[in-house]
Amino acid sequence: MSKKKEKQNKLSVVWQPQPGPQSWLITCPVFETLFGGARGGGKSDGVLGEWATHADMYGPNAIGLCVRRERTQLVELIERSRIIFKPLGAHFHEQDKLWRFPNGARLRFAYLESDNDAQSYQGHSYSRVYVEEMGTFPNPAPILKLMATLRSGAGVPCRFIATANPGGPGHLWIKQRYIDPSPLGLKIIPSLFENPFTGEKIQKDRVFIPSKVTDNKYTNTAEYIGNLYLAGDDQLVQAWLFGDWNVMLGAYFHEWDARKHVIKQFKIPKNWTRFMSMDWGSYRPFCVGWYAVVPDEFDFGFDTKAHNWFDNSNIRLPRGALIKYREWYGAAKDKFGSIIPNVGMKLTVEDVAKGIVLKETEEPKNDRGRANLVYRVGDPSMAAENGGPSMFERLGEYPYYLNFQKADNKRMGQLGALGGWDMLRQRLKGEDGRPMIYFMETCTETIRTLPAVQRSETKPEDVDTESEDHAADETRYACMSRPYSRPSNNDTLRSMIGRKENTLRGIILQDDIGLISEPSRFNDARIR
Repeated sequence: MSKKKEKQNKLSVVWQPQPGPQSWLITCPVFETLFGGARGGGKSDGVLGEWATHADMYGPNAIGLCVRRERTQLVELIERSRIIFKPLGAHFHEQDKLWRFPNGARLRFAYLESDNDAQSYQGHSYSRVYVEEMGTFPNPAPILKLMATLRSGAGVPCRFIATANPGGPGHLWIKQRYIDPSPLGLKIIPSLFENPFTGEKIQKDRVFIPSKVTDNKYTNTAEYIGNLYLAGDDQLVQAWLFGDWNVMLGAYFHEWDARKHVIKQFKIPKNWTRFMSMDWGSYRPFCVGWYAVVPDEFDFGFDTKAHNWFDNSNIRLPRGALIKYREWYGAAKDKFGSIIPNVGMKLTVEDVAKGIVLKETEEPKNDRGRANLVYRVGDPSMAAENGGPSMFERLGEYPYYLNFQKADNKRMGQLGALGGWDMLRQRLKGEDGRPMIYFMETCTETIRTLPAVQRSETKPEDVDTESEDHAADETRYACMSRPYSRPSNNDTLRSMIGRKENTLRGIILQDDIGLISEPSRFNDARIR
């Protein structure tokens, strides 16, 4: 055989998966796959290579859709696809953003700027759906709608494949769906369904395939890893380099610390002031929170074993602190009882009113036999009449008698006054290392969503309203109803003068602190 003919018979390798995660992705038989979790892990190449393999195997019956949140985010992915697909003889239609392969396979690139954009794909049939950087989607609704397009009349095995890194508006729901059930990945997570027509049991599986920079020989270099460290932020490095999903990237409230802000459940003394706050939602979740105000410094000194509680004995609740002791988060649940992030229950106002009354059964009662709450504040939108009684009016009617007032809805500070987010931040910071707001462990959805609320990219002083911010809004209303500001230097000195053991009795402050009384003996109160 001549050298020329031998050269012609040689195969040209355009792309091949690297050993490890990329190879696992190509051969994985699981229907739903999350691939990646860290920077530089070869996610995009894995997706494009998986499609090339699928197209080669199934020809005209291979029909694919690859989406991102914004059109500009597709640019680099399309450019990379040119490098891989063109040598395979594929032709790219610029206007349709569609690759056509010589054997008839086709892959379309598209974007979903709004959740409603997914509706336009209903009725389509795909054998592959790829979602790049799924963390940019604040809720799973459009993603799940795209999954419904996976079907093949030719019997081609269909797959959904997504890539994601920690952080972004979708961090919480992705973590709940893929990471929490299998933190280390490579474990099949089954979901069981029943065919309503035949009673047949159906199982759909999903899996998380982690891929890090060390799995990619092209980025596993000292130079690239050094570039990641240049980000400077330790949390950012932890997420980008190690794929740590417990890091809340872009979080608005970096002051959050579960070790400080979350306390074990205890029985609120009857004499403490109580009030309620509410953020309305129907298509999106609503959130109701019940709060108590600490009247004087409070010391947990009970026998933890006798009450079967964890140790709160090192916590002293400061005077004026807020305790969120109960919540009702109106989010839909799946058939397994798990919260569907950022999807509401679609209840009527009357249904919510009945639920509130039911949850207040154990509250101390006033002389009218109703829950002894000093006041209730609610989402100002609930006061809108819109041609009929407002939500506030409907809540206040017989037999509920839930009388609300409009919450202060200032989100950001104006003309020197603190806005709602600043007020909440001040309470999270507190003073002398002690917060001025606490959340009982039973407030699970506030604890889940508040630390993950994202900062707005267009308004850095505000939160991203597409993130799951409902519990945060409700907590903001509560904080605005009880204004608090961190103490000034004079306040700190005044506190020192008021202490019994203090020797600075002769100091006079210019702001006239008034008569200094002996500290209350309630400081030493303990739960018995």
